[in-house]
Amino acid sequence: MTPIFALGVHDIDEAIFHVASALQVPVLVLALLALALVVFELGSFAIEVRGRRGRRFSALSGAAEGASEALLAGDRDAAAAALNQVSRSPAMADTLTFILAHAGEQGDEHQINKALADFDFDAQRRLGRTRMLVRAGPALGLMGTLIPLSPALTGLANGNTTALSQNLRLAFSVTVVGLMIGAVAFAISLSRDRIYGQDLSDLQYVAAIITDPRLRAAIHADPRPVARTSGDPPRARAARSPRGPER
Repeated sequence: MTPIFALGVHDIDEAIFHVASALQVPVLVLALLALALVVFELGSFAIEVRGRRGRRFSALSGAAEGASEALLAGDRDAAAAALNQVSRSPAMADTLTFILAHAGEQGDEHQINKALADFDFDAQRRLGRTRMLVRAGPALGLMGTLIPLSPALTGLANGNTTALSQNLRLAFSVTVVGLMIGAVAFAISLSRDRIYGQDLSDLQYVAAIITDPRLRAAIHADPRPVARTSGDPPRARAARSPRGPER
């Protein structure tokens, strides 16, 4: 019974060894793809930061007030031009356009709240890419470190220092790449979380300004003049009186 059990354990060890060896190339390829992805995200983040350098609350407040006044005047094009000055990303521009298109309509609060929620969901989806790299980078680095250690130890046991040095160099290189991917992705995720939260706060402020109930009432007000009896001349009041003109 003991030799059979020993033979089974040896077969399992060999199977695991072959599986780990077969994973070496896919792990290295995935590490390179993750490195390319984090470089791409770093470039996109640099563009996003550059577009937000001139953000000021005074400009945001002025644009929101200008859009509100343009809506009161019935000029949605002028309102769109005012809000276009504070748009800092395509997603933010689309959300502002949707808010402006539905401002003043019946039930606009629900539609605008849905647009704001969709903007937040899209921001979380973009954040998910770098958040995934925060975990995937070190994991790939660890796998790429451990897999070459087995042939390196085999080379050490056989006295093959060339194989030992090559496998150790590969292991340490993948470790450095994986840690760099995780560190850069973590920094991008923290910064993006802050700026996307600021964008959502700005959109909520603009939506609150241009969906003021007084603005909705002014948009839907009856433009026809209302007759006032207190300011009519005496004859006009007399003509409308059921008793006839006063004597």
